[in-house]
Amino acid sequence: MSNSSSITHFLLLAFADTRELQLLHFWLFLAIYLAALLGNGLIITAIACDHRLHTPMYFFLLNLSILDLGSISTTVPKSMASSLWDTRDISYTGCAAQVFFFFFFVTAEYCLLTIMAYGRYVAICKPLHYGTLLGSRACVHMAAAAWGSAFLHALLHTANTFSLPLCHGNVLDQFFCEIPHILKLSCSDAYLREAGFIVVSACFGSGCFVFIVVSYVEIFRAVLRIPSAQGRHKAFSTCLPHLAVVSLFLSTALFAHLKPPSISSPSLDLVVAVLYSVVPPAVNPLIYSMRNQELKDAVWKLMTGLYSKA
Repeated sequence: MSNSSSITHFLLLAFADTRELQLLHFWLFLAIYLAALLGNGLIITAIACDHRLHTPMYFFLLNLSILDLGSISTTVPKSMASSLWDTRDISYTGCAAQVFFFFFFVTAEYCLLTIMAYGRYVAICKPLHYGTLLGSRACVHMAAAAWGSAFLHALLHTANTFSLPLCHGNVLDQFFCEIPHILKLSCSDAYLREAGFIVVSACFGSGCFVFIVVSYVEIFRAVLRIPSAQGRHKAFSTCLPHLAVVSLFLSTALFAHLKPPSISSPSLDLVVAVLYSVVPPAVNPLIYSMRNQELKDAVWKLMTGLYSKA
């Protein structure tokens, strides 16, 4: 029997046992990480530098890109280092930091996606009140509320999780430190306190989900009442990227944590974990820029400007 006070490190789940596959995992994750850095970095810089993009929608998109960079930087570099140096160790403090930052960035992103749904609702259903409801001060307050509530949320869960006694060793069935897998190591009854916090978080998450769904029901009703086909197409085009990002974020996360135990296996769990923790931050810039000519023009202007200076 182990005790949390005697545990100095955890062992993460390895992607592969052979050296060749470890190096393949390293290069694959390096490519994904660089793509995420490049895509989100270009969006952040383009929005910050182009005054035409200083609008509520792009302000929230800038925040989303920062959160995506934070979340993927919390998990991928450590996993790459583990494969490169053939080690599974992560220190107790490092694990706690990884849990806090990943929970913080993911929670803040979910809050921000909810706020962005509200922004789409106001833009399409209440366009005459757009300047009032989504003024610069209101946008800053909403973004600060998302970051602040996520910080407190992550701090509460991390402190509570790492105060639990651990009785089942230090081996985690995940390639990064995550609360559900740490709870599996806790003593039989000790995890119930954190389980209560998770239930509260689930209720909060369900509330955000309902808000997003109701917002889009109202949006689609308003769009279908637009008389011209061109107007409907333009309205749908502004909503589709956000809807795609929300769907990717929620579908992968829900499947990871709510899938039936009968289909669970270490390999499937690993693939699903990559899908919800690594893939979204890398593909979100592509989703948002694919149908957004204004953003593509700003990124192209930024890239050509840097090239001409070079």
